Amino acid sequence: MTRKRVRNLNLRVRRDGSVTLSIPWHTSRERAEAFLAERAAWVRAALERQARRTEAANRDHDAESDTYPLWGVTQMAGAPLPPEEVAGIYRSEVARTLPEAVGRMEALIGAQASGWQLRDMRTRWGSCTPRTGRIRINIRLAAYPPECFDYVVAHELAHLLEPSHNARFHAIVARAVPNEWEIRARLRQPPVWPVCAPL
Repeated sequence: MTRKRVRNLNLRVRRDGSVTLSIPWHTSRERAEAFLAERAAWVRAALERQARRTEAANRDHDAESDTYPLWGVTQMAGAPLPPEEVAGIYRSEVARTLPEAVGRMEALIGAQASGWQLRDMRTRWGSCTPRTGRIRINIRLAAYPPECFDYVVAHELAHLLEPSHNARFHAIVARAVPNEWEIRARLRQPPVWPVCAPL
């Protein structure tokens, strides 16, 4: 439970399975605990869904396969690829695509990062340290359509202007990505699309 400059009580189940509650400064601990108790069933269901998604993602990520998703289309590799080779493809694709996406999104958001890092993360699509201006992007975004990648870049840049996920933050993101909620829903789904020709 964290007290923040927010108007409402905000309950969130993160990709890593942690549960966070942000509450306004004036809200009592008793009110916050009652809010949590009212939503206990929702939290349990959300944790179960997240555990299933994580298990499926880990299973997919750890197995050799002759197909893999790339920018929204399933690619045929012609032979089974080990997970580290697919991760290498994703890293190269994100590195190639990032400068152009950053240029577009920085102009739309009105913020500039001090540095970018590529990471193979299991629980987050990106992260930002507003104090230093550094942003990390998950290479697995290369599995999803390009608009998902643009959204995460915009999302993390918006944190340089507004660290919390309040209404101001979402208004900033909307400058670049007006269909934010659709893309967020897409990122909660597995990356499965029609197969294209072998590489």
